[in-house]
Amino acid sequence: MIDVARARDEVAQGYRELGRLGLNFGSAGNVSCRVEGGMVITRTGTTVDATAEGDTVWMSLDGDARDAVAPSSEWPMHAAILKAFPQAGSVVHTHADACTALACLGEGLPAFHYMIAGFGGDDVRCSPYVTFGTPELADVAVEAMRGRTACLLGNHGMIVTGRDVKGAVSAALRLETLARQYLLARSAGTPRLLDGAQMDATRERYKTYGSAAPVRG
Repeated sequence: MIDVARARDEVAQGYRELGRLGLNFGSAGNVSCRVEGGMVITRTGTTVDATAEGDTVWMSLDGDARDAVAPSSEWPMHAAILKAFPQAGSVVHTHADACTALACLGEGLPAFHYMIAGFGGDDVRCSPYVTFGTPELADVAVEAMRGRTACLLGNHGMIVTGRDVKGAVSAALRLETLARQYLLARSAGTPRLLDGAQMDATRERYKTYGSAAPVRG
């Protein structure tokens, strides 16, 4: 687990990167990173083009901030996800266009492409709409992410986890790309969906994807 100073730097860099990639705009979205006893998260009102280490807040997962500035209004959602999924080292929330468009339809991402399996299941679910910044939103996000590393937030955006900030930002870009491809496919016709056996085979392949040799457990 990284120290607070490094987490501040990575969270600030990650948030700026979301802006550079076009996944967030203005003060939309937020980034957090797990640290000993809590998390570091972007502060409320910071913008993608101006975020620095001082625009982050070190806090417990129960809401006790150790800095004078206020954390993002979405801190309950980040904290709930970090509590529910111990393997998550970072959480990224964005209002990226394609994911938000799909979330505004109240739809998740089905198995139209094998890379959906990279998020843990045969789909990426969409949670019901709940007012932003509330414990209720945190609850529905956690439920939608059971067995997954991402979900869409109804009429809101998307949220993903990663082992670290860099990994979570990369996952957000991958999810947005898939959402855009799905909407493009739907605009041309009815996408062909992969079945359970095909997705199971993909998950087996993912176990050794990027490895020099098969990982044996």
